[in-house]
Amino acid sequence: MVLISNLMAILLQHLSLKLGIATGRDLAQACRDHFSPPVAFVLWVLCEIAIAACDLAEVIGSAIALNLLFGIPLVAGVLITAVDVLVVLLLQHRGFRYLEAMVAGLVFLIGGCFAYELLAAQPAVGAMLGGLIPSPQIITNPSALYIAIGILGATVMPHNLYLHSSIVQTRAYERNDEGKRSAITFATIDSTVSLLFAFFINAAILITAAAAFYGTEHANIADIHDAYKLLTPVLGATFASTLFGVALLAAGQNSTLTGTLAGQIVMEGFLNIHMRPWLRRLITRAIAIVPAVIVAALYGERGTGQLLVLSQVILSLQLSFAVIPLVMFTSDKVKMGKFVNPRWLTWLAWAVTAVIVVLNAYLLLQTATEWFA
Repeated sequence: MVLISNLMAILLQHLSLKLGIATGRDLAQACRDHFSPPVAFVLWVLCEIAIAACDLAEVIGSAIALNLLFGIPLVAGVLITAVDVLVVLLLQHRGFRYLEAMVAGLVFLIGGCFAYELLAAQPAVGAMLGGLIPSPQIITNPSALYIAIGILGATVMPHNLYLHSSIVQTRAYERNDEGKRSAITFATIDSTVSLLFAFFINAAILITAAAAFYGTEHANIADIHDAYKLLTPVLGATFASTLFGVALLAAGQNSTLTGTLAGQIVMEGFLNIHMRPWLRRLITRAIAIVPAVIVAALYGERGTGQLLVLSQVILSLQLSFAVIPLVMFTSDKVKMGKFVNPRWLTWLAWAVTAVIVVLNAYLLLQTATEWFA
């Protein structure tokens, strides 16, 4: 599922950056141009829900990491995450390239941590490669489908499509057909390499878990706290648990940076409202902190872990509402001109869209059936 999600992300990010470069409009602006005000408003609300869900995951992930590394209680850790607003604002004030450098640095830190975990785990290569082949269990097993949808949402985050279509326009390139074509090529290479690196990180997480715990007395481990405590003794690697916590904290901060930027772009694009960055950040973080504090206080470690997965499922459920307009616009010759999707790419993009819609609809159907059974 990680492989499929990353391939989908590569395709959709290509369409996103192509829309931004070819039209000079990001996805949110394009939606406001194309749809009626009520439809655009609904799309904005859905995107804000996705951003809040992503921020919720960042809050929980960072709080869990602080608890694992420093023993800070979960509720206190959730409240501490409000401080990262100051870091984001400082970086924004210094310029967009500082934010990019921060994101890149955090991604490489996460990758280095899990490269160490992977080497320590010594996974079975045959079984690891076999795991790249999709299993029917993804569809037939409700719990497997739930996790698969969460992986899809965490990989192809809807608000990142809005963000990417805007960021590429900050690049220096000639605003003519040749310059745009070159910009699309290099931006696609940049995006694809980044997503392949993300694939390595996401795959390494699952492979490490499988190699460390599957077939042992710890096979039923499904909680981040338990995994953290057991990684070092099970793998026999001194820093396995610590680096796991560091990677979790870095991932949370990385999500903060992208979520903040996406929130500003979405609000300005859909509503043409320019809000001060610190106010926008505080509102988004407040929306995320409230449910995180409540769940941490009432249900502790296990509750926050379940809420973390739920937030990624919510991301996936919102994905269709970003992908459908994106494919529509990039397949429209009037909007895209010479850069319109070729026929084969249009069909492929609609096929990916159909898979996303069907998987999410099937999950909702399964959930509704369980509720009313």
